[in-house]
Amino acid sequence: MGREPVREKLAHLADCSPEEVAVDRNATEALDTAIFGMRLEKGDEVILTKQDYPNMINAWKQREMRDGIVLKWLNLELPENNEDKLVNSYTGAFTSKTKVVHITQMINWNGQIIPAKRIVAEARKRNIISIVDGAHTFAHFYFSLSEMAPDYFGTSLHKWLCAPFGTGMMYVRKENIADTWPLFPNHEPLSDNIRKFEGLGTRSFAPEQAIGQALDFHNAIGSKRKEERLRFLKNYWCKNVMDIDRVKLNISLEPHASCALGNFSIDGIDPGDIANKLFSDYKIHTVGIKWENINGVRVTPHVYTNLYDLDKLVDAIHTISRS
Repeated sequence: MGREPVREKLAHLADCSPEEVAVDRNATEALDTAIFGMRLEKGDEVILTKQDYPNMINAWKQREMRDGIVLKWLNLELPENNEDKLVNSYTGAFTSKTKVVHITQMINWNGQIIPAKRIVAEARKRNIISIVDGAHTFAHFYFSLSEMAPDYFGTSLHKWLCAPFGTGMMYVRKENIADTWPLFPNHEPLSDNIRKFEGLGTRSFAPEQAIGQALDFHNAIGSKRKEERLRFLKNYWCKNVMDIDRVKLNISLEPHASCALGNFSIDGIDPGDIANKLFSDYKIHTVGIKWENINGVRVTPHVYTNLYDLDKLVDAIHTISRS
């Protein structure tokens, strides 16, 4: 098949030009390329949140140590239904020294959707660079990169697209390509060709070629139908546990605020203990989350999850909550 047809298919799903899409190995690699490739000076401010993904936080901290940039931290109170409040959290931190805003489009800890498109638009008005972490959003719910128009976007394809591990995508706005240094340089590091970001050395092409099959599967379902299915599954189990004594939902059920990812807690029981109990006694895989001010168990159904499986989850939560 070759990489170029894969690039074209990815660009079609992302709704952008193929000349803005690089095929790499995961969201971390894509976002690190942007973080370490953009030009920043000592004293330049970067806005990010304590709820961002640890790999990205560590990348920015390394630039802080190495280059003397200034990190300004937001601490989001989640879940949050009010998009205006979320947008204002970011824009309220902008100053004349702000050069970059880092936006996690979906918070991986609990599934909160951040209104990235609106924040990107506000950043552009102020000539602030926007970098969007879409690790959990691409092929999860529908959006257009041409409409969002971030300066940089990175995602993993093994999550919601169901491509193999070791597949990812980086988007760079055409006008930013030439001025962004590649993480793995080629002989023309300042060219305006998106392919300069793909010099990863020897790698297996089998996973990369399988991206095309994953895209075919996704497109056979349809982005909107897939989004509706994923949100339905999340809402199904959430609505069946939300009235259980001691159980608290840590995610909004509003369509603009969440899709497939959900998070719950049981008063008096450690999230890790709940997740361990679900796996050992019921063979249900979840993740116990204790990160900043988010404490609960993350539940992540996919399109192939059926209601029988979710009923097992609901019954298990009932039993554990009575323990």
